[in-house]
Order: sequence, then C-alpha cells, then structure tokens
Amino acid sequence: MANAESPGAEYRRRLEDGRRVLKQMESQSERLATARLVAFVILAAVAWFALGAQQISAWWLLPAAGFFIILVMVYDQASRASKRAERVVTFYEAGLERLADRWAGKGNAGTRFRNPEHPYAEDLDLFGEGSLFERLAIVRTHPGEDTLASWLLKPATLDDVASRQTAVRELAPRLDLREAFAMLGSDVGTAPAFEGLAGWGSVPRILESTAARVAALLLALVTVPALFAWLFLGQPPWLFLGLAVLEGVLAGWYFKRIQRVLGGLDQRVEQLDLLSGMLGCLETARFESPRLVQLQAGLMGEHGAASRQIQKLRGLLSTLDARRNMIVAPLSPFLMWGTQVAFAVEAWRGRSGQAIAGWLTALGEFEALASLACYAYENPEDTFPTLVPGASPQYEAQGLGHPLLPLAHVIRNDIRLGSDTGSRALIVSGSNMSGKSTFLRAVGSSVVLAMAGGTVRARKLTLTHLSLGATLRVQDSLQAGRSRFYAEILRLRQLLELARTDPPSLFLLDEILAGTNSHDRRIGAEAVLLGLMDRGAIGLVTTHDLALAEISNRFPGKTENVHFADHFVNGQMTFEYVMRPGVVRHSNALELMRSVGLEV
Repeated sequence: MANAESPGAEYRRRLEDGRRVLKQMESQSERLATARLVAFVILAAVAWFALGAQQISAWWLLPAAGFFIILVMVYDQASRASKRAERVVTFYEAGLERLADRWAGKGNAGTRFRNPEHPYAEDLDLFGEGSLFERLAIVRTHPGEDTLASWLLKPATLDDVASRQTAVRELAPRLDLREAFAMLGSDVGTAPAFEGLAGWGSVPRILESTAARVAALLLALVTVPALFAWLFLGQPPWLFLGLAVLEGVLAGWYFKRIQRVLGGLDQRVEQLDLLSGMLGCLETARFESPRLVQLQAGLMGEHGAASRQIQKLRGLLSTLDARRNMIVAPLSPFLMWGTQVAFAVEAWRGRSGQAIAGWLTALGEFEALASLACYAYENPEDTFPTLVPGASPQYEAQGLGHPLLPLAHVIRNDIRLGSDTGSRALIVSGSNMSGKSTFLRAVGSSVVLAMAGGTVRARKLTLTHLSLGATLRVQDSLQAGRSRFYAEILRLRQLLELARTDPPSLFLLDEILAGTNSHDRRIGAEAVLLGLMDRGAIGLVTTHDLALAEISNRFPGKTENVHFADHFVNGQMTFEYVMRPGVVRHSNALELMRSVGLEV
C-alpha cells in the first residue's frame, strides 16, 4: 500500500530506492560476468590438459563444468533481477513525468483505435499523441488496451459504472500492486498481442488419439535402448532400424497436425512468462470490491489457477525448445520429442484452452481498472462523479476543468444542463481563442471519464446516464470526396440518430454550420438544435456569429446564452477563460489580424 505522502513524494522516494537497487544489481552482474569468463577459461584449460595434453584425468572436467554452469545460472538470475529493477525505475520515472505534465508523446497513444467516424473520439482527443488514452494507460497487454479503449468509446451502464468506481477506489492506493505488475516480464516490448493465443486455445483439438500418444511413448522407450545396444553392445541393427521405421511412419502420419499444434508456440515463451506473472499477481492479491473479487474468482478453474496452467504450458514449450540442446538433439528424432510434446500440448489445450479467452478478458479489465486507479491516485483533487437515475438527462458540474491541461493552468467553470433549474442547451459565444472549444472538450472528457468509471476534473459532478456526440474536429476528406461542410452535416445526422437511442444524448457542437452563409446557417442551426432537444438531448453550441445567439429567443426557458470574454489592451490580448452569462458584445478578429502585421 502507498503511504500518506503526496504522489510526487512517494514516487521520488521509490525511484531513489529503485535506482539504488539497480546500481547494486548492475555492479553484481558485472562481477558475475567476470567470474563467468574466468570459469570458462578454467574449463577450457582443464579440457585441454585432460583431452588434449592428457596430463590430468578427464574427471576434472566435471567440477570445472559444474562451476561454470552454476555461474551461468547465477548470472542469469542476477541479470533478470537487474532488468526488474530497471523496469521499476522506468515505472516511477514515467509517473513523475505524468505529474510534471511531460507525458505527451512518451506513453501508449492507442493510435490503432482512432476512428474518424466515431461520434466523439477524434473531437475529444481520446487517442493519439497527447490524448486521454495516453494519459490514462499503464497497460502491458493488448487486452488491457482493448478494454480501456472500449470503456472510453462507449458509456457503461449505471451498475457497471458504480462497480468500476468501487474497484478504482480500492485500487487507487495500491501502488505496490501496480509496481509488481511493472516489474513482470522480460524483453517482450509493450502490449504483446495475446489474441493469437486465445484463438489457438479455442479451436477444436487436432490430436485426440490416446492410442497414438501411448504408441509414441512406447516406441521412444524401446528405440533409444535399441540404438545404444547396436552402437555400444554389438547387437544387430535390425531391431533399432525396424523401430525407427515405425517411429517415422507414426511421425509422418501426424506431421501436418503436429506442425499446426506447435506452429509459432515456441515464440511465445516470453509472453507466457509475462502472462503467468500477471495472472499470478492478480490471483494472490487480496480484494474487497465485488468486481475485483469476481475477476479473481474467474481465474480459478477446475484444473487449478490460471497462472499455474499457463506456467505448465510454458514448461511444455521449454521442453520443446530443449530438442535444440546439443545433448538432446542427436536423440530427439528417436525420442519422438516433437511428437511427444505436441500430444502433451494438445492434452493441455483440451483441459484449459477454452479458458484462455476468459483469463485474458479478466486481465484486460483489471489493467483498465488499474489505469483509472493510477490516474485517480496521481490526481487526488479530482473527484468521483455522482450518477443519478432518471429518464430526463442532467449534467451539473462545479469547478469543471480539462483533464489534459496542466493542473496549474486549469481555469474552472460551473455548468448546469437539463436539471429543473437548468437549460436544455447553452449557446456559447466568444471571440477567437477565448476558450469555447476547450470548455466543450472539458465537458465531453468529463462525461467519457464518468461513464468509464473514473474520476473527473471537477470539484463536483452530477449527471444521469449519457451518451455523447460532438462536431469539434470534423474534417474534410480528399479520398472520400467530402468537404468540411458535408462532413459536418453527416455528423449532425449521426448525432440526431444517436439522440433517438438510449441513453439520452449530450451534444457538443462547435461553430455549427460555419461552412455556409449566415442565412442558411441560422435556419439550419435552429432546426438541428430543435431536433436534438425534441429528442431529449442536452448540450452546448458555440458560435462566432452573434446572430445565432438570438436562437435562444426562439426557445425561452430551453436555451441560454453564455460567453467567454477577452481584453485587448496596448496591443496585448488577454483571456479570462471564465464562462459568463449573456452574449459576447465584441470580436477580436481584426485586432488579432493587426497584431500579426496584417493591414486591415
């Protein structure tokens, strides 16, 4: 458990400890590397004196070889410990970078989830460099990435949100557990893909013959002794040759199926180490929240814990790799080594293969919860939102800010939509760079985090179950032959369709219909806004066109004008970034143009 220190102080203390351990491990590894080299030289010298010069007994090779092998094993353990210490240092360095707001471009950007057709993902910077996903994600696996991304892309049910919040609250102070996850694995890179493993485990068995497996074992047990009897005891070769032919026939009959079973598995040994370790951490942790307890229970099957099952598979693959050993390799064909392992792997798959997908799902969900918990721990001033039931949409925030801005630079605002005293829509006017779009993104990001089960950058947030739709970053497409205006009206149609579904929708429309003339723009904007509100949606609309602010006169009690102001004094533009009631009464466009040297 983390202590009561601030996240920054705790990270710095643990980073110093990690660096000290890493330095010790690196020093120890260097000494062991030197000792290993000396042991090899000694072994080579003993081999020359014993086998070359024949001045000493060959029995001296045993202790020399044993000493060298022991040093190799000890060095390997020290090297692994050094890599674990290095990963701990990297973990806390990354944490301090996040706390210092230097995280953009250094984490997992989740770019594979980008989708311009999604109703809000691009608009709210969910994926890509400097995105919400990059700020949140501390995942190690593709299932973790997939789960976290899916939570950001689709609102959960109220029950799911409540259970996730409880789990995140429990996990937030569990820094030791997050550190343990960071230490696991070896050089497997970031987010290894386990999907192929899950697919392999779910296909029907290829090798099911018990008789063939027994026959392969019996043939191996008699063929190798027959080989030694021929080579060393002077026995005729016919028995060995006959048995070898039988082995060849059996192996040839099953060759293609064996290749299908073993194909690519030997490349997953390091991944299985990571997977087994992560599952083991999850299995042995003590949890109280029902969701975490349920995830943990899903890893305990009739054949034992998931981590032990994965470790057994890893052991089988290590056995398969042993056929390349210089001692085993000459006997491997007569031991039917690959065939034996293939049957054993198939037996494992028959017992546990179908469960792999469930184990990965549980692991992915835990990683997503841990990411939300890490964010909550590193941002103790953020709060858990209160979700209230109700058919009528509601969104009410006090002290709302954008979660991707440096905390010291966040200007907070209050907003109320859809409650008994709030409007259904806010018409937000203001000059360029005054903060309108950033405020819409702050609202949208808070809904995304709330519906995912995380904390939000607000002193208080109360909302009902909401879906989202936005037009903050609609772009033209040369490949699709779409202008920016056409892309926007397609998105508006998408939002109108979304507003017909459950849960109710919150819309964020930035500079609505800016690509057309003022007359058409006003009529179109009014129709879109009316259509959204008639379908039960709530939201915000920003505009530079002060004529659009008059729309609120058409819907008294349903819409309200608010604005963001600026001040231009002595050639310097200053912004408040504070939302105020009413319509903005001036524009800064000409002043900005003159300030950069344009003659207007």
